[in-house]
Amino acid sequence: MEAFSQEYILPWAVNIALAIAIFFVGRLVVKLLMNVVGRLLRKSKMDVMLINFISSIAYALLLLFVIIAALGQLGVDTTSLIALIGAAGLAIGLSLQDSLKNFAAGVMLIVFRPFKAGDFVEAGGVTGIVEHITIFNSVFRTGDNREVIIPNGKIYADNITNYSTRETRRVDMVFGIGYGDDLLKAKQILVDILAQDERVLKEPEPVVNVAALADSSVNFNVRPWVKNADYWPVLWDTTEKVKLEFDRQGISIPFPQMDVHFHREESAD
Repeated sequence: MEAFSQEYILPWAVNIALAIAIFFVGRLVVKLLMNVVGRLLRKSKMDVMLINFISSIAYALLLLFVIIAALGQLGVDTTSLIALIGAAGLAIGLSLQDSLKNFAAGVMLIVFRPFKAGDFVEAGGVTGIVEHITIFNSVFRTGDNREVIIPNGKIYADNITNYSTRETRRVDMVFGIGYGDDLLKAKQILVDILAQDERVLKEPEPVVNVAALADSSVNFNVRPWVKNADYWPVLWDTTEKVKLEFDRQGISIPFPQMDVHFHREESAD
């Protein structure tokens, strides 16, 4: 019995004790290491969500190595175990291709930050305010208060237009007058409307010029610069003021018309 204990029980007890020690000490080392890594990532001013995600993934991988080391101490064939884990990971990766693509795109969006929460953005076929960005998708709020969830892969694969990045924005408008109207008078009306609007910036100077001699109208380009928040109010207010002032001063605004001619045929009788 004593020989059996020394040959089998004692070595197993030692191996089990060492395996338990490897697991608990290894887990403690991993936690300490992740605390150091977390502090370094936070100092780099990286997005908090990305820091948490990277930390959780790194912690899981390091803990997996600790578990494999502990099992190796018990005599488990870790080579086969690693091969099995690799095969399972490959199978999972193939079955989750779209999710992995969205995940990779989400990481890129968080790292390079083409937009942030609160920005007014056109991306993935949707225009709206970014509510929040997650690893797999982004949530937009449209102008009519709809919530739209877009996969990050679709966003990153397409053009991204961020209207909130710059402090100022140019309002592009086109107004047409009839060929028989006074061109210089109409131009002065447009200049005066912009000059009287305090929201229109002096620099860069607003532009009013003849853009085209179209089929049925003389078209003016009207391009004032405004602060980003004033874009839509200035666009709508200027359009209304131009119509009212043109009407008051006898400037016509051409619109499509159709002339219908009737021909009467008289019978031989």
